[in-house]
Amino acid sequence: MLLTYQECLNKYGSDYQIKKEIGSGALFMKEKGIYSTKRNTSEIDVIMQKYPKAVYTGKSAFYYHSLTDVIPDHYYLATRRTDTRIKDPRVIQSFLTDEIFDAGITEIQYNNSNIRIYDRERMLIELMRFRSRIPLDYYKEIVNNYRKISFELDFGIVEEYAAMFKSGAKLMNMIQMEVL
Repeated sequence: MLLTYQECLNKYGSDYQIKKEIGSGALFMKEKGIYSTKRNTSEIDVIMQKYPKAVYTGKSAFYYHSLTDVIPDHYYLATRRTDTRIKDPRVIQSFLTDEIFDAGITEIQYNNSNIRIYDRERMLIELMRFRSRIPLDYYKEIVNNYRKISFELDFGIVEEYAAMFKSGAKLMNMIQMEVL
């Protein structure tokens, strides 16, 4: 179980008691401000604990949804435009307006970690929006995997997500040409 410093203070009472728990091996410091009751904790859990309002997107979401075999070099997180900048070198952050940030957030289990992530329908829209920034072979791999699971997708929801953007009709045309 991961705890923030404040949660540790609430649980153990003082900084001295926290250090005592660390010394006894009952608590482990994972990184500044993040503690665990287990010796081994995944980095994904630490990232989610550190940035609880963030949502996995981009290359991270494509990988966690099994749409690509390419392991991302960074954690790609989306946050609201009003959130503070994440200075963690492991994270690539994108800022989104409130109306498009909330659309499609879901929670999945990945390697025994619960993560906030955009659903596959939302990620299809993101793929089409940023296709010119994605290497062609990577793009083709993801599109081919979308074709394989297209029967699982709810295209009504895809249309709703597309409608949130100025280029919604263009996005839907691209999806129909590429995926269907």
